[in-house]
Amino acid sequence: MKKKSTLGLGAIALGMLMAGQAVAADEYHALLKDRKFAEVEKAATAKLARDPADASAMIARTKAILGVRDGRYDEAAAQAEKCVARHPANGGCHLALGKALGSKAVAGGITSAIGYAGTIRDSFKKAVELNPRDYEARFALLDYYMMAPFIVGGGDSKAQALARETASLNAEAGKLMSVSLDLKGDNLAKAEAGVLAIKPGADDAIGQRHEEQLMAVGATHLSEKKYSDAARVLGEAQKRYPDSPVIAFVVARVHQEQGKHREALAVLDEVVTKTPLPHVYYRMAKSLQAVGDKAKAAAAFEKALSFKAGLAKSMRTDSEEQLKTLKS
Repeated sequence: MKKKSTLGLGAIALGMLMAGQAVAADEYHALLKDRKFAEVEKAATAKLARDPADASAMIARTKAILGVRDGRYDEAAAQAEKCVARHPANGGCHLALGKALGSKAVAGGITSAIGYAGTIRDSFKKAVELNPRDYEARFALLDYYMMAPFIVGGGDSKAQALARETASLNAEAGKLMSVSLDLKGDNLAKAEAGVLAIKPGADDAIGQRHEEQLMAVGATHLSEKKYSDAARVLGEAQKRYPDSPVIAFVVARVHQEQGKHREALAVLDEVVTKTPLPHVYYRMAKSLQAVGDKAKAAAAFEKALSFKAGLAKSMRTDSEEQLKTLKS
């Protein structure tokens, strides 16, 4: 079996299952799509002060809290639970709860994940049941089936059944699910051919998933040190999603893995303005250190460490060690 990626691609770590921001068109839609999470939280909080039962505001606030990635998982989950309690027939509330608890489970480790697994699964299933054409919910449920062990309701057979059912509703969404299954099964050539052939249409959730899967195929090539293949797929991805920070981040990683740190920094400088997240600052620090800019490297490591959540343990440990070296 091929070795799975160990490159610490933070865009993959939470993006696929827990941090998707595609939403039905409402007053928060554009801000969420642009990843302006602080603005969304402020607007949603103000709306809830006037109308505590507003479902759109509760969903948007939950997603904004998760998007910031500052460790407020309990707050996000509490907001989503209120949404479900007030609007039990609103699939968006159930989806928000599943993602909030999923993010909390990922941050808390295996014991936490097992404890929340049933509720996460049931939340995604309920969201799909209430709105069968909510593809964001369908992708979340697919990821749960692929990631979770059989004992807590996961399994490839369930993922495959969901993919077939989804294809009957939307062919391109079904194809995207097949790409996910091919990647999980280490069938990279088939996954690449599949994702490059997909035409997502106007649905934001399908478009976002397509963006993520193009990135994932490129990242898989990168993890196997197939740099030309990674660059080829990511170049095609950037033609289709020119403003995507997650795709650009992996482009920067391709440069880094080849020792092209100045090229990587040129890309990361743009990525960090759109997604000022800890893994981005960490990668900036590594390239700054490689080109000999010790002061800026130290500042970037410190910025990465300033986040309460979202930085992999190995990156946090390395950041702390590198800071000691840079300041000695």
